[in-house]
Formats: sequence, structure tokens, C-alpha cells
Amino acid sequence: MTQEMERTGAPARPRDTADDPKSETRAPWMIPMTLMVIAFLVYQLPPYAALDPLKSRIPLQTPSHYWLLVGHVLFGAVWLIAGLLQVWPWLRIRKPAVHRWTGRAYVFLGAIPSATFAILMLPVAYPVGKVGVAMSATLSAGAAILGWVKLRQRRYAAHRLLMLYSFAIMWGQIIWGFMIGVPFAFGWVGGPNTDFNIVVEAARWVGWVLNLVLMAWWVNRTSGRRINGLRGVRA
Repeated sequence: MTQEMERTGAPARPRDTADDPKSETRAPWMIPMTLMVIAFLVYQLPPYAALDPLKSRIPLQTPSHYWLLVGHVLFGAVWLIAGLLQVWPWLRIRKPAVHRWTGRAYVFLGAIPSATFAILMLPVAYPVGKVGVAMSATLSAGAAILGWVKLRQRRYAAHRLLMLYSFAIMWGQIIWGFMIGVPFAFGWVGGPNTDFNIVVEAARWVGWVLNLVLMAWWVNRTSGRRINGLRGVRA
């Protein structure tokens, strides 16, 4: 069965799966994910879209630091939006051409340039959390590139698996960083004795590592089952 999927990209339905196209495109989890993306972009984009170094949310170490942040954040926004569209079952099943184009945007207009800026920032970035950001960006972009290569080779199962891992790493770094960092930044949690550097460092590692572990668990648990039009796969 795995060889058939690798060759055709169209896994056979299990006998106990109902032939209901609507059930394959239902994805209630897209609503909270979309709201989280909107909240993140509203919070994160303005200081860097304004092109004003004085509005940076991160302490600037050099004049070039801000402009590297601008590239990382703006391309990262494309990465995040395209990634959300990539995991939307309705788009993948009903609009495969759009799914393919958003996939290209994810890899070439999001993952690669945003990760490149993250790596270029290493020598000049604020030291707290910078290694976690660079590592997660590199791993996520690397998985996306390999996923695109597997797609070109028509190895669809490997392609899907790699793209899932890429999205899990990216989603964990950005969203978990937002969810952990913002409450401390606004004083909603913590106190005067809280070391914010520890919070930032933790957010830059825990989020994407935890997401990667959860994705590996989910892939293993759902292998062979059909979920929203996509069978759980192994490379």
C-alpha cells in the first residue's frame, strides 16, 4: 500500500471509510489556528512593516540587526500564512492547483528567505534565544526543501511527511513564542523577580521541540488511517 501511495499519490480508501466528500474537508481546528495567526500578525508585523528601528520589539544590537529582523519577520509572515493554507483540507482536496502554488510560496517565499535572515542574524542578534530561532528555522526550511524535492520525485508520502514536520517546527516556534512571551511582556503573568531572558530562551526552544515530538507521535499513531482526505503516512 505504501508503494502505491508513493507512486500515485492517491491512497486507497479503507473499507470502513464513508464516501462523504464533506467529511474529508471538515476542519474545525482551522478556526482557532486562523485566529492565532491573525493575533500573531497583528502583534508582530507593525513594528517591522513600519520600517522604523525605534519600534523594534527586540533590543537592537547593531544598525543592521533591525533590517535583518524586517526580512525575517516579513518573509516569516508569508511562511506562516502559506503554511496555514497548506494544512487546510478543503483547499488541498478541492483546489489542488491553489494548494500547489501556496506550497511553492511556503518554500520559496517563506521558509528559505526567512530562515536565511535568521541565520544571517546570528552574529548581531540579541543573544537570548537566537540559537533556538536559527536552529528551528534551519530545520523547518530544510524539511520544506526536502519535501519539495520529494514532490518533484513523485514520492508523495515522503513529501507529505516532511512538510508536516516543517510546519510543526515553524508553528511551534512562532505560535508558542507568541503565547509564552506576550503574557510576560504585558505583565499578565510573572512578577518583578521573573527573569524575562529565561522566558524568552524557553519560548524559543520548548515550542518547536514540543511540536516536533507531538507531530512524530501523531504521525505514528495515525499511520494507515484516513484523516480529512489525507492518510497518515510513513516515508
